[in-house]
Amino acid sequence: MSTQKLPSVRALIFDLDGTLIDSKRDLIHSVNAMLREMGRSQLADETISGYIGRGAPQLVAQALGNGTPEEEQNQALKFFLGYYEEHKMDTTHAYPGVAETLEELAGLPMAVLTNKPARISQRILNEMGLAKYFMAIYGGNSFETKKPDPLGAMTILRELGASPGEAMLVGDSEVDVQTARNAGMLAAAVNYGFGVHDRTAHPADIYLDQITDLIELVEPQRG
Repeated sequence: MSTQKLPSVRALIFDLDGTLIDSKRDLIHSVNAMLREMGRSQLADETISGYIGRGAPQLVAQALGNGTPEEEQNQALKFFLGYYEEHKMDTTHAYPGVAETLEELAGLPMAVLTNKPARISQRILNEMGLAKYFMAIYGGNSFETKKPDPLGAMTILRELGASPGEAMLVGDSEVDVQTARNAGMLAAAVNYGFGVHDRTAHPADIYLDQITDLIELVEPQRG
């Protein structure tokens, strides 16, 4: 991790899957349950994990493959969302240090911006006791566009009362880095998680070995 201090950071936006929570197994199981329901062959874990991060509709579409009729995609998406709602907490858990970090940084305005549906995201964070730390929790169905489009991030910054130059987005994938860049924010990427990240094409400003690294970077600068 870089030892660079971030005195200008006054607000934080977090990705969810692969950043705050390890939801990989439950997402993989739900996708393969959907494929079984649709009479398709199951996919390897790493294949599915490579599809995660751009929202449920694209996750389902990629799992089904090119050429799948729209009606079949819609049917599959409905099943996936229903199945995942029932199984979203089977194995999902917060990464080590997440609760500690959020507690230490509670003096900063913070929000979640994920491409996962908003209601499921809210429920997961509620069940983990983490929702209380965030002024806003937005999902892939909260705005007209999803990450990496900056609409969601810019809307959140207005709600948090912060300019892009005073904010940082923390995520695990190139989608998150692109979102930060498109919104004019700093980009931090965790070195764990499961999002696809071409670091040559989309380098972050800061890399975090663990989420608790944020405490040393940001917490001392709080007013």
